[in-house]
Amino acid sequence: MWMYLGLLSALFLGLHSLCKKHAVQGNEVLPVLLGTLLAGFLVFIPFFIGSVYNPEYFQKIGFYITPISIQTHGFIFIKSIIMTGSWVLAYAALKHLPITIVTPIRSAGPFFTFIGAILIYDENPTFLQWLGFFLIIFSVLLYSKIGKQEGINFKKNKWIFAIIGATFLGASSGLYDKFLIQNLTLNPQTLQFWFCFYTILILLIILSITWFPKKEKRKAFKFRWTIIAVGVLLQTADYFYFKALQDPDALIMLLSAIKRSQIIIAVVIGGLLFREHNKRKKLIPLAGILIGVFLILYS
Repeated sequence: MWMYLGLLSALFLGLHSLCKKHAVQGNEVLPVLLGTLLAGFLVFIPFFIGSVYNPEYFQKIGFYITPISIQTHGFIFIKSIIMTGSWVLAYAALKHLPITIVTPIRSAGPFFTFIGAILIYDENPTFLQWLGFFLIIFSVLLYSKIGKQEGINFKKNKWIFAIIGATFLGASSGLYDKFLIQNLTLNPQTLQFWFCFYTILILLIILSITWFPKKEKRKAFKFRWTIIAVGVLLQTADYFYFKALQDPDALIMLLSAIKRSQIIIAVVIGGLLFREHNKRKKLIPLAGILIGVFLILYS
């Protein structure tokens, strides 16, 4: 069951990636990120209020936000710091790079998760899982050659380093999620509500220094409907992902790879919508990534 929940998460993540590209194009990155988080946070406000005033009903329907200790708040705050760093880097990179380059590099995230799952959680990969992960990494390297044809030098372009950094932090957060869900027994809605709350606070502090005081930057910000869509789609994808992690049999290394099947939507549909170059050539490494994911599922 957890694999199907992972595929549902991938579906919403793919739609989220398309909306995110539209939201950040020619726009101020940090206020867009804040707007998406606020939109996602508002989804959970009714659940929080209902959990305080009518806990029995919200427990019955499965959306009860449980009271948590100060220590648990601290653990969630750490996740907020990690993901704020990842999102700031990813949004900045997405603003300056084609979605058909950014998304496949993000697809290398399962490799970092794979290594962490072995070292931290002692998850045992099979031969086919090893083969699948290395095929994913090799396919991402092929994208670097295609990127050069679009004037993107992977060794000198700072936005490439930004998306690699975002990928590493995102993978670290994925490993941390398993600890939060399984070791601390947090339910998805409790984790998502407080995670959004703390991440919004962190971004407000950053924006109060880098954006709010600067009039020209405030004028450069353009509100788009996709900002709201990004927030709602992301929280929906995360909900299914965390529900999958609640299964004690779920392997974080495989779940992370399954989520990357979102690239079908981001690369194929995104390439058409945003009229990006070399779409046919990008299908070759895309196929490599999909085969890698298939090997992991088949194993």
